[in-house]
Amino acid sequence: MNEVLRLLLVEDDEDDYLITRDLLAAQNRMRFALDWCAAYAEGLEQIRSRRHDAYLIDYRLGQRTGLELVREAFGSGPRAPVILLTGQDDYEIDLEASALGVADYVTKQALDATGLERAIRYAISHHGALRALARTEERYALATRAANDGIWDWDLASGRIHLSHRWHAILGLDQPREEEQQPDCWFELVHPDDVHRLRSAIDAHLAGESEHLEVECRMRHADQSWLWVLCRGLAMRDHHGTPTRIAGSIADITKRRAAEERLRYDALHDPLTGLPNRTLLMDRLEQSLQRSQRDPQAGCTVLFIDLDRFKLINDSFNHTVGDQLLIAIAARLSEILRPGDTIARLGGDEFTLLLDGMSSGADASAKAQQISEVLERPFLVAGHQLFARASIGICVSSSDMTAGELMRNADIAMYDAKQRGGETHAVFDQAMHRRVLTRLTREGALRQAVEQSLIRVHYQPIVDLASGRIRSLEALARWPAGWEPLSPSEFIPIAEESGLIAPLGRLVLNTALGALMRWRRSGLVADDVSVSVNISRQQLDDPTLPDQILAALRQCEAPPQALLLEITESTLMHEPERIGRIVQEVCERGVGLHLDDFGTGYSSLVALAQFPVRALKIDRGFIPPGEGHDTTNAAIVRSTIALAHSLGLEVVAEGVETELQQRQLTELGCDSGQGYLFARPLSPEQTEELLAGWDVSAYGATGGGRPQA
Repeated sequence: MNEVLRLLLVEDDEDDYLITRDLLAAQNRMRFALDWCAAYAEGLEQIRSRRHDAYLIDYRLGQRTGLELVREAFGSGPRAPVILLTGQDDYEIDLEASALGVADYVTKQALDATGLERAIRYAISHHGALRALARTEERYALATRAANDGIWDWDLASGRIHLSHRWHAILGLDQPREEEQQPDCWFELVHPDDVHRLRSAIDAHLAGESEHLEVECRMRHADQSWLWVLCRGLAMRDHHGTPTRIAGSIADITKRRAAEERLRYDALHDPLTGLPNRTLLMDRLEQSLQRSQRDPQAGCTVLFIDLDRFKLINDSFNHTVGDQLLIAIAARLSEILRPGDTIARLGGDEFTLLLDGMSSGADASAKAQQISEVLERPFLVAGHQLFARASIGICVSSSDMTAGELMRNADIAMYDAKQRGGETHAVFDQAMHRRVLTRLTREGALRQAVEQSLIRVHYQPIVDLASGRIRSLEALARWPAGWEPLSPSEFIPIAEESGLIAPLGRLVLNTALGALMRWRRSGLVADDVSVSVNISRQQLDDPTLPDQILAALRQCEAPPQALLLEITESTLMHEPERIGRIVQEVCERGVGLHLDDFGTGYSSLVALAQFPVRALKIDRGFIPPGEGHDTTNAAIVRSTIALAHSLGLEVVAEGVETELQQRQLTELGCDSGQGYLFARPLSPEQTEELLAGWDVSAYGATGGGRPQA
């Protein structure tokens, strides 16, 4: 598609706007021009200007909602496709959005660049199909009035009926002789399932129970196929009100009915796999729960299936291969359904299985095991042999459980299975619910802390072991003071899973650079002292990361050499070519790169030499305890230092807590150290006190200088 589609984003959160803008820029299938407005009133004005091809509307717009905006802006229905963006999946909101003509309902957490492009493309296609159908129906109505449809005229007194040439032509029949024109020659062509309905409609109209006759039925064509026809008619009556004749027409509406059936099908099925979608699944789930209320022994069970590491397949091959794999998985899952069961695709790599009449957790677990075994068999897709694994959440219905609760609980159980490493299943219990509520509470608190810049940044010095000078300061995120305590090991994973790691990372980066430049200008640190900031794998998935880092340097008026990026060994080696290009783009400007937790990953010497790494940080687990003779750890550290120096790299030891450890590391040739011996992570105020009173002689090695190997 070469044309540029103009989109309007109505979103009151600038970060979400930037994310949406970057997602659109990250895909290369379609070209978009994105306009953004942050307020309800401005959005209303922009929509009424009719300048956009599609609309992305956030559900939360201050005190108003996106659905209110849709209702006020469009009235009877959107003139262009509308996609509602929301922070959480809510079935009731989904239903209301559908009723207003919203083309799609998308949760922000589930979005990636390809998913957003696909949602926009499908919304435009779906909206175009609806508009095309509406135009077709309008043309059809005009053509019917202008054309000579099949006319019929029934003389009730004589019992004879006249059927026009066009009437016969519609059905592919030859014009019969006059004496054959009996009513039965009409009704004999009507589908057996529709005859009673047609006769009843005619009788009702003749009895005065309807103003006119209008009924749809199937009639047999001469080629033995069935046509859908619309039969209209009006009775003529004498002065007593007795009907004397009834006349009307038939029109072939087969194509219209087929289009309507297709639209109904599309509205209830996933366009990629043809499986039932969420709407149809929820309808069947509601019916199953209603049956279980009448028969408590019946019950039902929901299995929420989420494919593990599916994104890796899309990234390793392409989304076409990923789509073909989803189609193959859908077909394989359909093969193990019992009569009455439903397998649905909710979107992305998520499937849901409704087991009607199953109320045993053990039976449901056996079904989950069967699914895992079915998926373990290799898939041959586009010449590739692919394997699929899944995390499966199970929830068995109870008498007081709603359809929404059943789906939610199965989703919670799936998340629990995913947290255990995936490739397994879990049956829902209330403890899972409590854990999810706790996580959601913490996520909400983290979002507030990030949005209001309440996250604190502490600093821990990195010290030259030979001279005792502070070489750098590592910036570390800390939970807001006065809040219920939460360690970084608790809130950092939440930030990574919820998409908050990007704004959190920007907050730490800007805060740390700003603090370093203040301390440089005030003389608390030398001009060659830098600050190091941790970069996560999720941040490296953002192609705009280099621009963000360079923008932070410009904003803080900091030279690139003032910043060190700390990336773990496992992160750097996750996708070495792609991540290598990103860090190279930053480091070629002068920004430094430290490889964190070295020794815990799986990097090779060849790969390591390809990255612009300045220093290796040895994980604290390899640092000798300082007491006794830990020859194994000492040998590991000595080898690591020798390796680093042979590659022209420096070495930083983490977790230095005693003077004996410092001496041992110095003797082994380690360049710098970091740990409680020098200082714990300190607030900015405490850091300033530390810097003001720093005594290099207290930490420098005796005699100074690096020991010779």
